[in-house]
Amino acid sequence: MRTAYRVETVRAAEAELMARLPDGALMQRAAAGLAAACAGLLGRVYGARVVLLVGSGDNGGDALYAGARLARRGAGVSAVLLGPRAHEGGLTALRAAGGRVVEDPSAAPERADLVVDGITGIGGRGGLRPEAARVVRAARDSGAVLVAVDLPSGVDADTGEVTGEAVHADVTVTFGAYKPGLLIDPGRERAGALRLVGIGLSLPPEPDVEALQHADVARLLPVPVGESDKYRRGVVGIVAGSARYPGAAVLAVTGALRGGAGAVRYVGPAGDAVLARHPETLVHAGPPAKAGRVQAWVIGPGLGDTPGVDDVLGSDVPVLVDADGLRHLDPAAVRARPAPTVLTPHAGEAAALLGTAREDVESRRLEAVRELAGRYGATVLLKGSTTLVASAGGPVRVNPTGTPWLATAGSGDVLSGLAGSLLAAGLAPRDAASVGAYLHGLAARRASRDAPVAAHDVADALPGAWRDVRDVRG
Repeated sequence: MRTAYRVETVRAAEAELMARLPDGALMQRAAAGLAAACAGLLGRVYGARVVLLVGSGDNGGDALYAGARLARRGAGVSAVLLGPRAHEGGLTALRAAGGRVVEDPSAAPERADLVVDGITGIGGRGGLRPEAARVVRAARDSGAVLVAVDLPSGVDADTGEVTGEAVHADVTVTFGAYKPGLLIDPGRERAGALRLVGIGLSLPPEPDVEALQHADVARLLPVPVGESDKYRRGVVGIVAGSARYPGAAVLAVTGALRGGAGAVRYVGPAGDAVLARHPETLVHAGPPAKAGRVQAWVIGPGLGDTPGVDDVLGSDVPVLVDADGLRHLDPAAVRARPAPTVLTPHAGEAAALLGTAREDVESRRLEAVRELAGRYGATVLLKGSTTLVASAGGPVRVNPTGTPWLATAGSGDVLSGLAGSLLAAGLAPRDAASVGAYLHGLAARRASRDAPVAAHDVADALPGAWRDVRDVRG
């Protein structure tokens, strides 16, 4: 599992370690890791052109010491100073190694094989200053590989927010621990490939943010045994679709069946469309309370004004609420439920639930998902370029899979059915939501191969995604 910690936690761990080390030793550890990563990207260090963009903080010091190491191996290294001061020890080391210091940013070298962003660190706030932004743009336009030190300058380390111009790195070399802003868009998109350099920090056992990996998902996947029957594997009820949107019901049922449900009970007006695609579905006209035994309910996709939300919320089994089911949702009613509830809004639906603008949710996704989870006493899966899963307590989970091609009609309906089937199989709400998002994103990658993809393609690729994950466990 990939874990991330807030700046204050990392700073405290660094301070505790520095108190036990010789002066400057921690920075040297970071610089050694940064230099090794840069050397690997260059391939041939001798004769390579390297430009360091150096700010006033410790990230600038890391860049200078790393640059000195590269210069001693024969690279031509120039440091462009972009702050009112620079790390004196680092400057001395670079000069001693034969590096060049450029104090006038307008005289920055025009050509480089690799550019190192050491402008601001994890404590930086706001976007790049105009002069720094100009130099960064020139570096990007040159075609050089751009490596960020710890975090791309201009990205908020704790949230991933970008409030002005920010570095768009090819690679980010981060020290000691991942920071939330490296895993959450828009910061994630600007970080490029991530490299973690261990520097010996002792961090708390519970992170602020975590991202599941294949092995984590494999351990959570429900696996039938010899004694399993359809009820033991989990029966999920789907209340979805309408005369106007029958396809939403079909897609939600498809997601549930591909998600391993032992059986699916469909309730709603799209029964004929569902049976035409999936004759194994158990169809009932409703209401949900009379449809039969289920271990979890999914309600909302394509529902329109079809009734059923109050009936489902009044049940004593886990419920996943999506799309139209989220309209007019009462926080008190959700909090009073005797069983868990999972909400799966996109940014617009989350904004309506919070009484704010969509742009506000998009710009502060981490804060928004935590606020929703607390307000509704539910597990919240906030869909988007970075899908986040939050419960009232514990780390927020970031989904690392997916593709922009998932932004297509009906893909959320497939996810609802898939996550609902995992709820019915007995997974805890946070696990069902995060495993569902992981498999959904993985399936989209398999289906798209960097080409347009439809929601039913994603659903059909779920068994392959499931196998990919299971193969890790062997």
